[in-house]
Amino acid sequence: MAVQLNSEIESAASVDDAELVRRVAHGDRAAFSLLYDRLSTVLYSTALRILNDNKEAEDVIQEVFVQIWDKAVTYNPQLGRPFNWAVTLTRNRSIDRLRALKRRYEFIAEATETAQTTPIYGPESGPEIYQREQAAMVRRALDGLPLDQRQALEMAFLGGMTQSEISEQLGQPLGTVKARIRRGLLKLRDVLTEWV
Repeated sequence: MAVQLNSEIESAASVDDAELVRRVAHGDRAAFSLLYDRLSTVLYSTALRILNDNKEAEDVIQEVFVQIWDKAVTYNPQLGRPFNWAVTLTRNRSIDRLRALKRRYEFIAEATETAQTTPIYGPESGPEIYQREQAAMVRRALDGLPLDQRQALEMAFLGGMTQSEISEQLGQPLGTVKARIRRGLLKLRDVLTEWV
């Protein structure tokens, strides 16, 4: 039994990394396991040196070996040794992870800063918030009206113009302006009733 184990270790040691990657490309799990045993310590050290975090380095190594399993068929031994390929994958993944962490920390810092500078509304500011929400709802409903109706309503209610002044300003008959305002108000009522 011990003789068989020693011969397996010796035969495993004689297989070069390129051959292991070739076998991994064909789905050989034993070759993948052997490649992992050979490279994981160095790759982990590389990731740890870049990330300076054990958990993140472990995650990167897992991602790298999944990538090796998936991309083994694309490995070209003429472009370099498997060791160099794996180190490059690890380095790139680690740098990507570092950038993602940096963005996450910047976002958290920004959100925290915004939360600290945003005023907290007390019970007395409730009516103001309600009025702003109502005004925004009316504005959205107005924006959904046809242009001629919206224009007439805005001139009448936001601009403070009379129907005669609107008629004169637009060069439209007074009856047309009145009809536009009436149709616009009816549509607004229907839309706002649905929303509330």
